Amino acid sequence: MPLTYADYLKLEELLSLQQPRSTGPEHDEMLFIVIHQVYELWFKEMLHELAYLETLLRGNETSRALHTLKRILTVLKVMVAQIDVLETMTPLEFLSFRDRLESGSGFQSFQFRELEFLLGTKNAAAIARYPEGSEPRRRLETQYREPTLWDALLAYLAKNQYPVPPALLARDVTQLPEPSREVQQILITVYRTNPGVSSVCERLVDLDEGFMEWRYRHVKMVQRTIGTKPGTGGTAGAEYLATTLNKPAFPDLWAIRTEL
Repeated sequence: MPLTYADYLKLEELLSLQQPRSTGPEHDEMLFIVIHQVYELWFKEMLHELAYLETLLRGNETSRALHTLKRILTVLKVMVAQIDVLETMTPLEFLSFRDRLESGSGFQSFQFRELEFLLGTKNAAAIARYPEGSEPRRRLETQYREPTLWDALLAYLAKNQYPVPPALLARDVTQLPEPSREVQQILITVYRTNPGVSSVCERLVDLDEGFMEWRYRHVKMVQRTIGTKPGTGGTAGAEYLATTLNKPAFPDLWAIRTEL
């Protein structure tokens, strides 16, 4: 039998995964499940593309890196726009099935934690939330030890003959990248003299801004849905989410703005 569209996409299996837990079931629980499953699929694609982008940067493939960044940024726009769909659900509609989530929370998304780690926000305590020996924990432990996208950019700058300090190229990748005046001076030179490399840097600023926008929209969506109530699974809800705002992954790319 020839391969069909449904076979290739595993549609029977895929469409069986939306299983509301509320009695009835409540109408809006289907939307809630679909949106969050789609988010996890986009997280998977983002991790796939960002890993490829790291390889391209380390290989000094500027054209392919820019093309991949365009795709990543387009996916990120879709992720932000999906919040508009979720916001069509009123607070009362969410409350009609919220208790069925029990201890489940988006806070537990290990793929989003992987994205944070890849972008440089690494937290060993986040790994401990997943059971020993589980696949999520294994993946996070691996990503925790891997270089970040910022490290790939530093390697890219070095490949383009810019004098990145060796200590930064060999830094402890489990720590947050620290602002560096030496790197900022390099970036100022790049922006003034190298359009190709500066385009890569500017797309990374777009990426950073896009993630900050997603976090902001997510916070406002939670606030309009549950106000200041605790989140599911005992999390602090919007109060915790607000603490994650305005924390750029690439501070040096923002710091140079006043000097250009």
